[in-house]
Amino acid sequence: MSVAGELARLGAATVYEASGREGLIDVELRQLIPSSRACGPARTVRCGQGDNLMVHAAMSRLQPGEVLVLTMPEPAPVALIGDLLVTQARARGAVAILNDAAVRDSEELEQMGLPIWTRWVRSRGATKDVVGELDVAVVVGGQEIRPGDLIVLDADGATVVRAQRADAVLTAALAREQNEHVKRAKLNAGELSYDLDGLRARVEGE
Repeated sequence: MSVAGELARLGAATVYEASGREGLIDVELRQLIPSSRACGPARTVRCGQGDNLMVHAAMSRLQPGEVLVLTMPEPAPVALIGDLLVTQARARGAVAILNDAAVRDSEELEQMGLPIWTRWVRSRGATKDVVGELDVAVVVGGQEIRPGDLIVLDADGATVVRAQRADAVLTAALAREQNEHVKRAKLNAGELSYDLDGLRARVEGE
């Protein structure tokens, strides 16, 4: 399995913890496709405020396996995407969309099956007048996302992994997974995290 595939399997929370608690996208996101998870390099878009011209432009650069990351100068409940743009993103091979704005046509988007995480669902449409920027660093939920950074998305939210750290974070995440497997077996046998994690000493002293 690829690095992105393994990070998607491990999930946003495990990857966040394994990376030294770095990369958290700290904002409430709505997961349109229940139980979906994804990971891929970011294709970043900075739209004009309330405008989605650059989402249309980004479709010409979008590559298979990428996560399309949509932002504006200030997050607002304006629909940057609907079914027609998502149709294009799916046809271009996107693995997911992270949208720091709103979507509309939400029922249709759920049926289409492309995993989407969005801040809002609203009918309010965007204009198509403002030339923004493609493939630049953007900020979502207080976290900088650079083009090519890996975005891990699941029911817990989203975590960013710097491209240059991907292999190291994956190694740490796999080790964490194995450690939790061993610990889970002990907990099932009746042992307590209070003791396994050395927490009793913190509460009760030596």
